[in-house]
Parts: sequence; structure tokens; C-alpha cells
Amino acid sequence: MSVMNPRVKEVHYQSPYKLILTFSNNEVKQFDLSPYLHYPVFTALKDEAFCKKAKVLLGTVAWDDTIDFDPDTLFLDSVAVGS
Repeated sequence: MSVMNPRVKEVHYQSPYKLILTFSNNEVKQFDLSPYLHYPVFTALKDEAFCKKAKVLLGTVAWDDTIDFDPDTLFLDSVAVGS
């Protein structure tokens, strides 16, 4: 039986290219978008005005229903705030 990682329940954009995420287990973590911006699917996020439109959608983060991240990536590749 596999255990699912916590899902995103709240997101706030922090310039430059960081997301402050609150997960379903109440952990608050920071996710750095910078390493992903060179991938074609994420290039639109280089525009910070667009990037700021991040929203929670089905336990992950999405932009205009066209760009999203795997929720496990968000949890596993983020760092605890204050660490």
C-alpha cells in the first residue's frame, strides 16, 4: 500500500519565481520555480505577471488551467519555510 504525499491547499507567489505552499498536512514550504523555467511547458512562467496568477487546483498549483505541476514534485522538491 502506498502513501500519498500531502496535497497543496494554499499558494502565494513570492518574487522572484518562488511559491509559498501550504499542504494538506499544514506544512508550509517554499518551491523554487527557477530550475523549471527552461522547459518549454513552463516558459510562460518567466512572465512574473502571469506567474503571480498561480492558484490551487485539485491539490496542486496551476495557471489558467494550462500549466500545472505534479503535486508530488511540489512537496518533495520544496523546502520548509524557516529552515
